[in-house]
Amino acid sequence: MEDGSTFDLAASDPGDTADVESRKSAREWLKRDRRLLAELQERLYAQDTWALLLIFQAMDAAGKDGAIEHVMSGVNPQGCQVFSFKAPSAEELDHDFLWRTTRSLPERGRIGIFNRSYYEEVLVVRVHPELLGKQKLPPRLVTDAIWRERYESIVDFESHLARNGIAVLKFFLHLSREEQRRRFLSRLERPEKHWKFSPADVRERGFWDDYQRAYAEMIRRTATPLAPWMVVPADHKWFTRLVVAAAVVHRLESLELAFPVAGDAARAELERARADLEAEG
Repeated sequence: MEDGSTFDLAASDPGDTADVESRKSAREWLKRDRRLLAELQERLYAQDTWALLLIFQAMDAAGKDGAIEHVMSGVNPQGCQVFSFKAPSAEELDHDFLWRTTRSLPERGRIGIFNRSYYEEVLVVRVHPELLGKQKLPPRLVTDAIWRERYESIVDFESHLARNGIAVLKFFLHLSREEQRRRFLSRLERPEKHWKFSPADVRERGFWDDYQRAYAEMIRRTATPLAPWMVVPADHKWFTRLVVAAAVVHRLESLELAFPVAGDAARAELERARADLEAEG
């Protein structure tokens, strides 16, 4: 979504699977896209001019971790960096809200993944505005305009990234309230999943409608041609992963990546190296 100005989150179905007929078909397509992704990532790394930043935002239990794991499983770990952003530290609160994520931007030739991001500043902080009190902002700057100003800062920041060779692609994994409830219950029923559950997760469900409004406005205000949002149905994990993989492949293909071509001098060096190696034989 390149222009979110008229976006209506309520019109998006979290259970949608488009025209994909079965999980078996999805698995085959996902396998194909992972192969393509591995090839494209090798070109990205070799060319060393572009970087790709993938941002994942979602309600708890929407499947961000699983999507990242399954989609990126074929990528060379040397060319991929994943960062998860939770509650900010004391050091991070002593800086502007973009500072902690800016330090983790991907280098040229690499794919960077943000599991949550600076968008938390217009999501959880907006739903719980008392958190602004911990950010040490001058009181006269905390006005009704602060959310509009943060949207503007984010759009400007992402435009800056794009102008400097960092392609940005953002995913909102759109989960239904009922599916979240089922996934929470599943975690509680499986001891090996207890570590993924916190009582705070249930408390946050009480703010469901507030979060939906915050997500909808976030997308409307920050979807741009340079940094589009993908609203991905998340009630079926297999479909979520398929959509994410296809979108990443499409974005990398749009960069027209290619392996570097050696110049005349470099080719002469390669031929000399070949001759030396063959002479040893």
